Amino acid sequence: MSINWFPGHMNKATREIREILPKVDLIIEIVDARLPYSSANPVIENFRADKPCLKLLSKSDLADPAITQQWLDHLQQDPTVRALAITTHKPESIRKLAETCQQMVNKKRDRATTITALITGIPNVGKSTFINTLAGRQVARAGNEPAVTQRQQRIELGGGLILIDSPGILWPKIENRNSGYRLALSGAIKATAMQEDDVALFAAEYFMQAYPQQMKERFKRDDLPEEGVPFLETIGKQRGCLGSGGHVDFDRAATLLISEYRGGRLGHITLETPAMAEKEHVKVAEIRRLKEEEKEAKKKARKAAYKAKGQK
Repeated sequence: MSINWFPGHMNKATREIREILPKVDLIIEIVDARLPYSSANPVIENFRADKPCLKLLSKSDLADPAITQQWLDHLQQDPTVRALAITTHKPESIRKLAETCQQMVNKKRDRATTITALITGIPNVGKSTFINTLAGRQVARAGNEPAVTQRQQRIELGGGLILIDSPGILWPKIENRNSGYRLALSGAIKATAMQEDDVALFAAEYFMQAYPQQMKERFKRDDLPEEGVPFLETIGKQRGCLGSGGHVDFDRAATLLISEYRGGRLGHITLETPAMAEKEHVKVAEIRRLKEEEKEAKKKARKAAYKAKGQK
Protein backbone atom coordinates (compact mmCIF):
# COMPACT_ATOMS: atom_id res chain seq x y z
CA MET A 1 0.00 0.00 0.00
CA SER A 2 1.21 3.50 -0.80
CA ILE A 3 -0.64 6.71 -0.01
CA ASN A 4 -0.47 9.69 -2.37
CA TRP A 5 -1.26 12.96 -0.63
CA PHE A 6 0.75 15.94 -1.81
CA PRO A 7 -1.22 19.19 -2.24
CA GLY A 8 0.30 21.86 -4.48
CA HIS A 9 1.41 24.07 -1.59
CA MET A 10 3.55 21.19 -0.28
CA ASN A 11 5.53 21.06 -3.54
CA LYS A 12 6.18 24.79 -3.16
CA ALA A 13 7.10 24.36 0.51
CA THR A 14 9.63 21.64 -0.35
CA ARG A 15 11.37 23.93 -2.86
CA GLU A 16 11.42 26.79 -0.36
CA ILE A 17 12.97 24.60 2.35
CA ARG A 18 15.74 23.48 -0.01
CA GLU A 19 16.46 27.11 -0.94
CA ILE A 20 16.58 28.45 2.61
CA LEU A 21 18.51 25.63 4.33
CA PRO A 22 21.99 27.06 3.48
CA LYS A 23 20.98 30.39 5.06
CA VAL A 24 19.90 29.08 8.47
CA ASP A 25 22.05 28.30 11.51
CA LEU A 26 19.83 25.63 13.02
CA ILE A 27 16.88 23.39 12.20
CA ILE A 28 14.10 22.87 14.72
CA GLU A 29 12.08 19.83 13.72
CA ILE A 30 8.91 18.97 15.58
CA VAL A 31 7.78 15.35 15.48
CA ASP A 32 4.93 13.60 17.26
CA ALA A 33 6.27 11.80 20.35
CA ARG A 34 3.82 8.96 19.67
CA LEU A 35 5.34 8.29 16.22
CA PRO A 36 8.77 9.97 15.96
CA TYR A 37 9.85 7.89 12.95
CA SER A 38 6.67 8.12 10.91
CA SER A 39 6.23 11.84 11.62
CA ALA A 40 9.82 12.85 10.79
CA ASN A 41 10.16 15.30 7.91
CA PRO A 42 11.87 13.43 5.04
CA VAL A 43 12.90 16.60 3.21
CA ILE A 44 14.91 17.78 6.21
CA GLU A 45 16.56 14.40 6.63
CA ASN A 46 17.59 14.36 2.97
CA PHE A 47 18.98 17.89 2.78
CA ARG A 48 20.20 19.06 6.19
CA ALA A 49 23.67 17.39 5.93
CA ASP A 50 25.50 18.13 9.19
CA LYS A 51 23.55 21.26 10.14
CA PRO A 52 22.58 21.21 13.86
CA CYS A 53 19.07 19.90 14.45
CA LEU A 54 16.92 20.30 17.55
CA LYS A 55 14.35 17.49 17.48
CA LEU A 56 11.33 18.21 19.63
CA LEU A 57 8.99 15.33 20.49
CA SER A 58 5.67 17.12 20.86
CA LYS A 59 2.52 15.82 22.58
CA SER A 60 4.78 13.88 24.93
CA ASP A 61 2.00 14.01 27.54
CA LEU A 62 0.05 11.56 25.32
CA ALA A 63 2.99 9.19 24.68
CA ASP A 64 4.40 6.24 26.63
CA PRO A 65 7.16 7.87 28.76
CA ALA A 66 9.41 4.79 28.74
CA ILE A 67 9.38 4.60 24.94
CA THR A 68 9.83 8.37 24.68
CA GLN A 69 13.09 7.96 26.58
CA GLN A 70 14.12 5.20 24.16
CA TRP A 71 13.52 7.62 21.29
CA LEU A 72 15.49 10.44 22.91
CA ASP A 73 18.48 8.13 23.40
CA HIS A 74 18.15 6.77 19.87
CA LEU A 75 17.92 10.16 18.14
CA GLN A 76 20.89 11.58 20.03
CA GLN A 77 23.20 8.90 18.70
CA ASP A 78 23.66 11.43 15.89
CA PRO A 79 26.12 14.04 17.31
CA THR A 80 24.45 16.85 15.33
CA VAL A 81 21.05 16.18 16.93
CA ARG A 82 19.68 17.20 20.31
CA ALA A 83 16.32 15.69 21.21
CA LEU A 84 13.85 16.88 23.84
CA ALA A 85 10.33 15.85 24.81
CA ILE A 86 7.89 18.76 25.07
CA THR A 87 4.26 19.47 25.81
CA THR A 88 2.35 22.75 25.50
CA HIS A 89 0.96 22.03 28.97
CA LYS A 90 4.41 23.12 30.27
CA PRO A 91 4.99 26.43 28.46
CA GLU A 92 7.83 27.49 30.74
CA SER A 93 10.05 24.67 29.43
CA ILE A 94 9.30 25.65 25.82
CA ARG A 95 10.26 29.28 26.45
CA LYS A 96 13.70 28.16 27.65
CA LEU A 97 14.45 26.62 24.25
CA ALA A 98 15.76 29.94 22.88
CA GLU A 99 18.79 29.43 25.13
CA THR A 100 19.16 25.84 23.87
CA CYS A 101 19.31 27.16 20.29
CA GLN A 102 22.08 29.57 21.25
CA GLN A 103 24.08 26.75 22.82
CA MET A 104 23.69 24.45 19.83
CA VAL A 105 25.17 26.89 17.31
CA ASN A 106 27.94 28.06 19.65
CA LYS A 107 27.21 31.76 19.18
CA LYS A 108 27.69 34.22 22.00
CA ARG A 109 24.53 36.01 22.91
CA ASP A 110 24.94 39.74 22.27
CA ARG A 111 23.01 42.51 20.56
CA ALA A 112 24.81 42.10 17.24
CA THR A 113 24.34 38.33 16.98
CA THR A 114 21.23 36.71 15.65
CA ILE A 115 20.43 33.05 15.12
CA THR A 116 18.15 32.05 12.29
CA ALA A 117 16.32 28.77 12.84
CA LEU A 118 14.12 26.95 10.35
CA ILE A 119 11.21 25.35 12.17
CA THR A 120 9.49 22.52 10.41
CA GLY A 121 7.33 19.46 10.88
CA ILE A 122 4.68 17.47 9.09
CA PRO A 123 1.03 18.59 9.38
CA ASN A 124 -0.72 18.56 12.75
CA VAL A 125 2.28 17.95 15.03
CA GLY A 126 1.59 21.15 16.96
CA LYS A 127 4.13 23.42 15.25
CA SER A 128 2.06 26.61 15.26
CA THR A 129 1.02 26.12 18.89
CA PHE A 130 4.69 25.62 19.80
CA ILE A 131 5.70 28.85 18.00
CA ASN A 132 3.02 30.86 19.77
CA THR A 133 4.11 29.45 23.14
CA LEU A 134 7.78 30.20 22.43
CA ALA A 135 6.96 33.73 21.29
CA GLY A 136 4.53 34.37 24.13
CA ARG A 137 2.04 35.83 21.65
CA GLN A 138 -0.15 34.82 18.70
CA VAL A 139 2.19 34.90 15.71
CA ALA A 140 1.31 31.65 13.91
CA ARG A 141 -2.12 30.36 13.03
CA ALA A 142 -2.92 27.11 14.88
CA GLY A 143 -5.64 24.54 14.24
CA ASN A 144 -6.58 20.89 14.66
CA GLU A 145 -6.73 20.22 10.91
CA PRO A 146 -3.67 19.29 8.83
CA ALA A 147 -2.05 21.86 6.53
CA VAL A 148 -3.07 25.09 8.32
CA THR A 149 0.22 26.90 7.55
CA GLN A 150 0.59 27.28 3.79
CA ARG A 151 3.48 29.74 3.34
CA GLN A 152 6.78 30.58 5.00
CA GLN A 153 6.71 33.16 7.78
CA ARG A 154 9.63 35.09 9.31
CA ILE A 155 9.14 35.57 13.04
CA GLU A 156 11.47 37.70 15.16
CA LEU A 157 11.27 36.45 18.71
CA GLY A 158 13.68 38.90 20.28
CA GLY A 159 16.80 37.93 22.19
CA GLY A 160 18.62 37.34 18.93
CA LEU A 161 16.44 34.49 17.62
CA ILE A 162 14.63 34.55 14.28
CA LEU A 163 12.33 31.71 13.24
CA ILE A 164 11.49 30.80 9.66
CA ASP A 165 8.20 28.91 9.88
CA SER A 166 7.60 26.56 6.95
CA PRO A 167 4.35 24.81 5.99
CA GLY A 168 3.92 21.24 7.21
CA ILE A 169 4.89 18.82 4.46
CA LEU A 170 4.64 15.09 3.82
CA TRP A 171 6.61 13.12 1.29
CA PRO A 172 4.86 12.52 -2.07
CA LYS A 173 4.18 8.83 -1.42
CA ILE A 174 4.01 7.05 1.94
CA GLU A 175 5.60 3.70 1.11
CA ASN A 176 5.53 2.23 4.61
CA ARG A 177 2.03 0.85 5.18
CA ASN A 178 2.37 1.01 8.97
CA SER A 179 3.54 4.63 8.86
CA GLY A 180 0.48 5.49 6.80
CA TYR A 181 -1.84 4.00 9.41
CA ARG A 182 -0.02 5.75 12.26
CA LEU A 183 -0.15 9.12 10.52
CA ALA A 184 -3.86 8.69 9.85
CA LEU A 185 -4.50 7.60 13.43
CA SER A 186 -2.69 10.66 14.80
CA GLY A 187 -4.55 13.02 12.46
CA ALA A 188 -1.55 14.06 10.34
CA ILE A 189 -3.24 12.80 7.16
CA LYS A 190 -6.66 14.17 6.25
CA ALA A 191 -9.59 11.86 6.86
CA THR A 192 -10.15 11.47 3.10
CA ALA A 193 -6.71 9.89 2.56
CA MET A 194 -7.53 6.52 4.17
CA GLN A 195 -10.59 4.50 5.18
CA GLU A 196 -11.33 5.20 8.83
CA ASP A 197 -12.39 1.61 9.53
CA ASP A 198 -9.06 0.32 8.15
CA VAL A 199 -7.21 2.72 10.45
CA ALA A 200 -9.31 1.58 13.43
CA LEU A 201 -8.62 -2.11 12.67
CA PHE A 202 -4.88 -1.39 12.58
CA ALA A 203 -5.17 0.55 15.86
CA ALA A 204 -7.22 -2.11 17.64
CA GLU A 205 -4.78 -4.90 16.85
CA TYR A 206 -1.74 -2.81 17.78
CA PHE A 207 -3.31 -1.64 21.04
CA MET A 208 -4.11 -5.22 22.06
CA GLN A 209 -0.60 -6.33 21.15
CA ALA A 210 1.30 -3.51 22.86
CA TYR A 211 -1.09 -2.24 25.57
CA PRO A 212 -3.60 -5.02 26.37
CA GLN A 213 -3.99 -4.11 30.05
CA GLN A 214 -4.75 -0.48 29.27
CA MET A 215 -7.43 -1.53 26.81
CA LYS A 216 -9.03 -3.92 29.29
CA GLU A 217 -9.08 -1.22 31.97
CA ARG A 218 -10.48 1.45 29.64
CA PHE A 219 -13.28 -0.73 28.27
CA LYS A 220 -13.76 -2.70 31.51
CA ARG A 221 -13.52 -6.07 29.74
CA ASP A 222 -11.05 -8.84 30.56
CA ASP A 223 -12.16 -10.77 27.48
CA LEU A 224 -11.35 -8.16 24.81
CA PRO A 225 -10.52 -9.94 21.52
CA GLU A 226 -7.07 -9.46 20.03
CA GLU A 227 -8.34 -9.38 16.43
CA GLY A 228 -9.50 -6.06 15.02
CA VAL A 229 -13.04 -6.87 13.84
CA PRO A 230 -14.27 -8.64 17.00
CA PHE A 231 -12.54 -5.96 19.11
CA LEU A 232 -14.51 -3.20 17.39
CA GLU A 233 -17.73 -5.22 17.59
CA THR A 234 -17.22 -5.72 21.33
CA ILE A 235 -16.59 -2.06 22.16
CA GLY A 236 -19.31 -1.01 19.70
CA LYS A 237 -21.91 -3.06 21.58
CA GLN A 238 -20.65 -1.79 24.91
CA ARG A 239 -20.79 1.88 23.89
CA GLY A 240 -24.10 1.67 22.04
CA CYS A 241 -22.76 2.05 18.50
CA LEU A 242 -25.73 0.18 17.08
CA GLY A 243 -27.54 0.42 13.77
CA SER A 244 -30.77 -1.08 12.48
CA GLY A 245 -31.64 -4.49 13.87
CA GLY A 246 -29.30 -3.99 16.82
CA HIS A 247 -26.20 -4.72 14.75
CA VAL A 248 -22.97 -2.90 15.53
CA ASP A 249 -22.41 0.19 13.38
CA PHE A 250 -18.82 -0.52 12.41
CA ASP A 251 -18.12 3.04 11.23
CA ARG A 252 -19.30 4.53 14.52
CA ALA A 253 -17.21 2.04 16.51
CA ALA A 254 -14.15 2.92 14.39
CA THR A 255 -14.72 6.66 14.93
CA LEU A 256 -15.10 6.03 18.65
CA LEU A 257 -11.77 4.21 18.96
CA ILE A 258 -9.86 6.80 16.94
CA SER A 259 -11.41 9.66 18.91
CA GLU A 260 -10.55 8.00 22.23
CA TYR A 261 -6.96 7.57 21.11
CA ARG A 262 -6.50 11.12 19.84
CA GLY A 263 -8.02 12.52 23.00
CA GLY A 264 -5.62 10.56 25.20
CA ARG A 265 -8.47 8.67 26.88
CA LEU A 266 -6.85 5.27 26.23
CA GLY A 267 -3.81 6.19 28.32
CA HIS A 268 -0.21 6.92 27.34
CA ILE A 269 0.32 5.08 24.06
CA THR A 270 3.21 5.25 21.58
CA LEU A 271 2.69 3.72 18.15
CA GLU A 272 6.29 2.76 17.33
CA THR A 273 9.61 2.01 19.02
CA PRO A 274 13.13 2.62 17.64
CA ALA A 275 13.51 -1.13 17.07
CA MET A 276 10.26 -1.27 15.08
CA ALA A 277 11.28 1.77 13.04
CA GLU A 278 14.67 0.33 12.14
CA LYS A 279 13.11 -2.91 10.86
CA GLU A 280 10.52 -1.04 8.84
CA HIS A 281 13.13 1.34 7.42
CA VAL A 282 15.19 -1.60 6.14
CA LYS A 283 12.09 -3.20 4.62
CA VAL A 284 11.05 0.01 2.84
CA ALA A 285 14.59 0.51 1.51
CA GLU A 286 14.52 -3.02 0.10
CA ILE A 287 11.14 -2.45 -1.56
CA ARG A 288 12.45 0.79 -3.06
CA ARG A 289 15.56 -0.98 -4.35
CA LEU A 290 13.50 -3.73 -6.00
CA LYS A 291 11.24 -1.15 -7.64
CA GLU A 292 14.27 0.70 -9.03
CA GLU A 293 15.71 -2.56 -10.38
CA GLU A 294 12.37 -3.39 -12.01
CA LYS A 295 12.17 0.08 -13.52
CA GLU A 296 15.72 -0.19 -14.89
CA ALA A 297 15.04 -3.66 -16.32
CA LYS A 298 11.95 -2.37 -18.15
CA LYS A 299 13.96 0.54 -19.49
CA LYS A 300 16.66 -1.79 -20.85
CA ALA A 301 14.02 -4.08 -22.37
CA ARG A 302 12.44 -1.13 -24.18
CA LYS A 303 15.82 -0.04 -25.53
CA ALA A 304 16.63 -3.58 -26.70
CA ALA A 305 13.24 -3.89 -28.41
CA TYR A 306 13.68 -0.53 -30.13
CA LYS A 307 17.19 -1.48 -31.28
CA ALA A 308 16.00 -4.87 -32.60
CA LYS A 309 13.18 -3.19 -34.48
CA GLY A 310 15.64 -0.79 -36.12
CA GLN A 311 17.86 -3.62 -37.32
CA LYS A 312 15.06 -5.33 -39.25
